[in-house]
Amino acid sequence: MQPGKGRKRKSFKQKLVLKSSLAKETISEFLGTYIMIVLGCGSVAQAVLSRGLFGGIITINVGFAMAVVMAIYVTGGVSGGHINPAVSFAMCLFGRMKWFKFPFYVGAQFLGAFAGAATLFGIYHDGLMAFAGGKLLIVGENATAHIFATYPAPYLSLTNAFADQVVATMFLLMIVFAIFDSRNLGVPKGLEPVVIGLLIIVISSSLGLNSGCAMNPARDLSPRLFTALAGWGFEVFTAGNNFWWIPVVGPLVGAVIGGLIYVLVIEIHHRDPDPDFETDQAEDKPEKYELSVIM
Repeated sequence: MQPGKGRKRKSFKQKLVLKSSLAKETISEFLGTYIMIVLGCGSVAQAVLSRGLFGGIITINVGFAMAVVMAIYVTGGVSGGHINPAVSFAMCLFGRMKWFKFPFYVGAQFLGAFAGAATLFGIYHDGLMAFAGGKLLIVGENATAHIFATYPAPYLSLTNAFADQVVATMFLLMIVFAIFDSRNLGVPKGLEPVVIGLLIIVISSSLGLNSGCAMNPARDLSPRLFTALAGWGFEVFTAGNNFWWIPVVGPLVGAVIGGLIYVLVIEIHHRDPDPDFETDQAEDKPEKYELSVIM
């Protein structure tokens, strides 16, 4: 018998399958953030470039929220669908994810957001060129930079802007922790992304006036860097009194505060389940799927 004869050859699909769980999770976070930026910022682009004819604040708020929902449905079963460095940071800090994965998740999120911005620029290239006579502007009625990144309202101080991002992200993480807490009211398995979408709608509808409610360092910084390289210039980093760092640092601080509030006020006060009672109820109430387990 010849050596190797009788062994099954791997199919093309089997050759493509990744063996490393970390590699799978990293690619998942890249794809999820990419989807969020193309579809989310795309809803902004459609409203801006049509001068309100094909969209407005409602379609932007709903469109961005639904972009997050779709991104989590694609990636949630693989990486948890964080698509946000602030979420990944909180998950590591509160023991939901191992720290060694953090740089891989964050790197993938930033790269995915940059690729998403580049894709959206390509899709709407002709519209952007026609919008202001070929000029790519950062401020004014013909500005288009805010399609990709957030910018502060003219009245907003840096202190107020920082507080805005901290509080918005605080609510985001506090409620995300609640959604995936199996000992709280809970959300039916498979509907968690939908509830997160509703959460983003309510936050953007109530706290979005000051600076667009980024709540996500990758969602803001990577597209901002892309616009700097694509023709808007590096003034995107100095606009709004050097506002650019606020949507990067603020969400990280807010994520810590939001997670801490939920853990200290709600999570640690859950009653320890009675083993006998839990056994009796196991068939009636199946355990809820949690993204917050150690991954």
